[in-house]
Amino acid sequence: MIVDRIVESVKERLENRKRVIPLPLLRTAAEERDDIRDFKGSLETGDCAVIAEIKRASPSAGRIIDDFDPADRAAACERGGAAALSVLTEEDYFEGSLAHLVETREAVSLPVLRKDFIIDAYQVYETRAAGGDALLLLVGLLGRSELADFLVLAGSLGMEALVEIRNERELEEAIIVGAGVVGINNRDLKTFRVDIATSEYLAPLVPPAVCVVAESGIRDRADMERLRATGIKAFLVGEALSRANDPGKVLEHLLSGKDVSECR
Repeated sequence: MIVDRIVESVKERLENRKRVIPLPLLRTAAEERDDIRDFKGSLETGDCAVIAEIKRASPSAGRIIDDFDPADRAAACERGGAAALSVLTEEDYFEGSLAHLVETREAVSLPVLRKDFIIDAYQVYETRAAGGDALLLLVGLLGRSELADFLVLAGSLGMEALVEIRNERELEEAIIVGAGVVGINNRDLKTFRVDIATSEYLAPLVPPAVCVVAESGIRDRADMERLRATGIKAFLVGEALSRANDPGKVLEHLLSGKDVSECR
């Protein structure tokens, strides 16, 4: 399965990074940063908040952008009305980098989420040391104790966690460990099939105090309105922006209800 291969790749690269920067040094760098931006708050300021994704490639689509400038695309998304940004940092299958996160955050005033396969506390410290304001935690990838530990560690560094789920069991795990932001992934990571009905079904089961983010498959305003009917007010938009020459203009159209196809 593709997720298993990605995780193995992440483990190998992680061991190399640990040799280059020992954990004590990384921990100090993370703890000394005091420039956190409010990720959850940015998603709760309106009734339609978009986390704009910055990525070069994906396992399902291959390379999406040849001439990839994360800072330029991030600035465009900020101009287009993004509430926050998500940056892919996994190297082998998404062609990402922690450097992309650093470049993105320096180019904008928005909170920045690190989107990767977090499997080790080292990566939590790494995220904050690089300037991340939030990070993605996959319930399907972590045991309850790991999930709880990473959530607490992220909070101790001032970060928020976007806790991603796919079904009722994973939602229950997220709530048990105290997730404040839950992302419902409409993409099945085993088949890569996308169905926004996943968010429609699960969103009403999330406690009111928890911020809900719909992820994957949001192509136009009609998709957003369909999901807003369930109470969802935050959306992570990936390939609809990644494939655009001007992601800011596409986002502007998406938020205003104009035809996105006019500015591809």
